[in-house]
Amino acid sequence: MTFIVVLAAALSVGVLAWLALEASRAALARYRRHFTETARVQLSEFFLFIDPAQLWIANVIACVLAGALVAVLAGSGVLAVGVMALCIVLPRWGLRHLRLRRLANFDSQLPDALLTLASGLRAGAGVSSALRHLVTEAPAPLAQEFALMLREQRLGVGLDTALASLAQRVPTEATALTVSALRIATETGGNLAEALERISALVRHRLHMQARIGSLTAQGRLQAWVIGALPPLLAVVLDRLEPEAMAALWGTLAGWMTLAVIVSLEVLGLWWVRRIVRIDV
Repeated sequence: MTFIVVLAAALSVGVLAWLALEASRAALARYRRHFTETARVQLSEFFLFIDPAQLWIANVIACVLAGALVAVLAGSGVLAVGVMALCIVLPRWGLRHLRLRRLANFDSQLPDALLTLASGLRAGAGVSSALRHLVTEAPAPLAQEFALMLREQRLGVGLDTALASLAQRVPTEATALTVSALRIATETGGNLAEALERISALVRHRLHMQARIGSLTAQGRLQAWVIGALPPLLAVVLDRLEPEAMAALWGTLAGWMTLAVIVSLEVLGLWWVRRIVRIDV
């Protein structure tokens, strides 16, 4: 009878382990597909043509090496798993940060580019000729985006469709204003140079207001990160000074529940402060 119970328990554990392995494998496959597709789209926005499959393999290798290094140095399997999970999501955060930075650079270059385009139109050049001159003079990423728009036109795409693609690739308010002005000018034949000059002044004023708001709210953002970093740093210091007293926090159910509450409040506080200091212009 005991042998049957042990055999049944072993079979149950084996089936549960197999189901968990299959679920983990399916989840990993879904995340890999999502990672490669997202990386392919975002890297193409940066005009970086890197194989997403190779990027995925490099990410997995880096995660394994980071987890093994933490496990050897810290001797904690839980910390190693946490570092590996962090390494998995870091590339997505990095790509998102680079995309936002690229959009900000595009907006900062747009006022001068619009003035250059308006000057070319006032000199008697057409829209396509002025855009070609702008591409040769402007820096990246603005030159890359307008060069792609001109390349689409040479392949037979209409100007309206090319402008719509530009607005989709660079989804900012300044780009939307510029695209709308170019569309209206091509359809109605209005004074495009004057409209571009007004949009340039508006975008420049908006960027100035954003920079002023960023400088005024910088102290609040710094305080949020300092206050958010204090609890984990204090926990590490107390664990070094009084390991016996802190053992209840790391090794008991009540301690884990307390840590969960602390982490939840930390995330909520940081999110709330960021919402307060984030002001749209």
